[in-house]
Amino acid sequence: MSTSTGTEAPSRADSVELAIGGMTCASCAMRIEKRLNKLDGVSATVNYATEKAKVTFGDGTVPQDLVAQVEAAGYTAELPAPPVAPGGATAGDTDPGAERDGGRLRALRDRLLISAVLSVPVVALAMVPTWQFTNWQWISLALAGPVVVYGAWPFHKAAFTNLRHGTSTMDTLVSMGTLAAFGWSVYALLWGTAGAAGMTHPFSFTVSRTDGAGNIYLEAAAGVTTFILAGRYFEARSKRRAGAALRALLDLGARDVAVLRGGREERVPLEQLAPGDRFVVRPGEKIATDGVIGEGTSAVDASMLTGESVPVAVRPGDSVVGATVNAGGRLVVRATRVGSDTQLAQMARLVEEAQNGKAQVQRLADRVSGVFVPVVIALAVATLGFWWGTGGSVSAAFTAAVAVLIIACPCALGLATPTALMVGTGRGAQLGILIKGPEVLESTRKVDTVVLDKTGTVTTGRMTLLAVHTGEGTDELEALRLAGALEEASEHPIAQAVARAATERTGTLPAPEDFTSVEGLGVRGVVDGHTVLVGRTGLLADFSTELPDGLLQAKAEAESQGRTAVAVAWDGRARAVLVVADAVKPTSAEAVRRFRELGLTPVLLTGDNATVAASVAREVGIDADRVIAEVMPRDKVEVVSRLQGEGRVVAMVGDGVNDAAALAQADLGLAMGTGSDVAIEAGDITLVRGDLRGAADAIRLSRRTLATIKGNLFWAFAYNVAALPLAASGLLNPMFAGAAMAFSSVFVISNSLRLRSFRARTDDGSRPPWETSEPVAAP
Repeated sequence: MSTSTGTEAPSRADSVELAIGGMTCASCAMRIEKRLNKLDGVSATVNYATEKAKVTFGDGTVPQDLVAQVEAAGYTAELPAPPVAPGGATAGDTDPGAERDGGRLRALRDRLLISAVLSVPVVALAMVPTWQFTNWQWISLALAGPVVVYGAWPFHKAAFTNLRHGTSTMDTLVSMGTLAAFGWSVYALLWGTAGAAGMTHPFSFTVSRTDGAGNIYLEAAAGVTTFILAGRYFEARSKRRAGAALRALLDLGARDVAVLRGGREERVPLEQLAPGDRFVVRPGEKIATDGVIGEGTSAVDASMLTGESVPVAVRPGDSVVGATVNAGGRLVVRATRVGSDTQLAQMARLVEEAQNGKAQVQRLADRVSGVFVPVVIALAVATLGFWWGTGGSVSAAFTAAVAVLIIACPCALGLATPTALMVGTGRGAQLGILIKGPEVLESTRKVDTVVLDKTGTVTTGRMTLLAVHTGEGTDELEALRLAGALEEASEHPIAQAVARAATERTGTLPAPEDFTSVEGLGVRGVVDGHTVLVGRTGLLADFSTELPDGLLQAKAEAESQGRTAVAVAWDGRARAVLVVADAVKPTSAEAVRRFRELGLTPVLLTGDNATVAASVAREVGIDADRVIAEVMPRDKVEVVSRLQGEGRVVAMVGDGVNDAAALAQADLGLAMGTGSDVAIEAGDITLVRGDLRGAADAIRLSRRTLATIKGNLFWAFAYNVAALPLAASGLLNPMFAGAAMAFSSVFVISNSLRLRSFRARTDDGSRPPWETSEPVAAP
């Protein structure tokens, strides 16, 4: 979308998508959304997960007004860049947004690594009294200082921004807690007794009042900073991939095109192609844009866009879609739609709309922070004022206030999600299951419907020879050898399936002579002195050859099941019928049964015809009324949306580009790793090995990981909240507060490590063949 740079208001309702920066939790998104919606005629939805705001505005508002409102709230906003035609970028072009996100991630990683290196000795010295050598506390101060200042700078900056706008988040609590712990430690070292040579720092689990002049909390300040940074890093790493699906989708298109100008071919960049231009597509090349064939006949592989498992024969007058592949002869195509009007570009918009339409992800810590943070801060201030006002020493009052902040400081909260996610995703990688981030786990508990794409998911995604029916006196291997020898010279996928099976079963195939391809019917030629015909019955009829009754019955039965029957004849007599189809994966039926055991209703969704779909559904055990066939990409999104509108929580399993938008629209998207990069990027979970049984294991593992995260968050709060009254009453030694916080962290880590025992399910209890001892790299 082009954006206005002037001051003229648009004359009609318009919309724009802003890239938002600086958000650290879901409450930030809500704050921006409320501020934008206060403008007259503006309706805004801010998505924290994708860091985007979709805004509709009318007369009197220009996009710059929206940017100004976001910046006034303390965040950044950018208008969208001018659109780029699919495939129109040059190979050397880069995505500025991706580069910027990558730079932020690298900066956060560097900050985390530096903080971790400096924090480890600080925590170790504080927790192990036998390691506390003379003046160790001063070394700890030197190491903790950079962590609190440099490492925690993003938290301090966010807390200051929140303070300017009269709000607070978890960043506020982290900043206050680390600064208070560090500040009191500096006070105790310089003006208290903690700086004395030979000072030791044993744990004290007694509940008694103390002035705290001999206590330092450097390990709390450094440890909390490092733990929270780790959580932010893992979150940022998963969120960085939000736009990867769109980039992968756009990259599917051709980069340049051979345009016919003055009777000569001239190769030009795709963005120079205009409607009405005629361009050449050679065998194996991508069709540059949507158009109509003017010259030539061929077969076009459109599986990446339409889900059709068999390339479609095309001839002059037929329409073709950009990014599909010419699998046969030379074509001359007249461009009808280019740039943002093509079907590929429309699919890219579908993916983007589906992603932005997802509900905002709000982790439990963020949901309660709106109440928890202000209460803790108020309690700490009230504690300080109460003990000071009732005659207590300043040291004792400040000690009690610091104890409140430390016991409430979210150390374990910073570990609760990333540790469970690290262990869960690490275990998943060993099982061939890649979980992209914690936000994808929320819906797995409520998923009740699983939509399965057929081609490449339930089936193998390529044509396979399933059966050979021979007539009386004909040897099966001989029929396959002669047919395979002839089909090997053809580029058609069905021919290649026959040739591949013939090579596997009979060995090296003889070279054919006088090979001829008969358009739309099949092939003929001479093999080992035999005149061989392979193809439709119409080809045999042209040579006065008919199938006997037995082979006719075999052909009819195959076609009733949605399979392709290929007739074979030689020396003037019909000899065999070869049955070819997109074969069902041997594990698909078991996977469907496991979905049912998990309480899920399986639905088969495909671009193939109803006969093929019904046959596949019967084979894997899906109810006939749960089969939806002959759907285009936009229809797949609508099917998922319709199911969601019926109150269902939908998981989608697919592998093709045509599934990308539906994967993004679904509450949970599972992409087969054997499929396209677009589907993998659009999905929430990737199944590396392409085994559908892994989808059931992925849902089980996701549910287990989510339960672990929730348990971690509960205990992280429980330890802190239970001790808050003791801290406020002045009966909790801040050192005990630090010990409780450390124990809560140990508990969270131990609870997360239990996920390492998760195993993929097998009926006999054996180790599944796809399970490995090492993580599997993403495709």
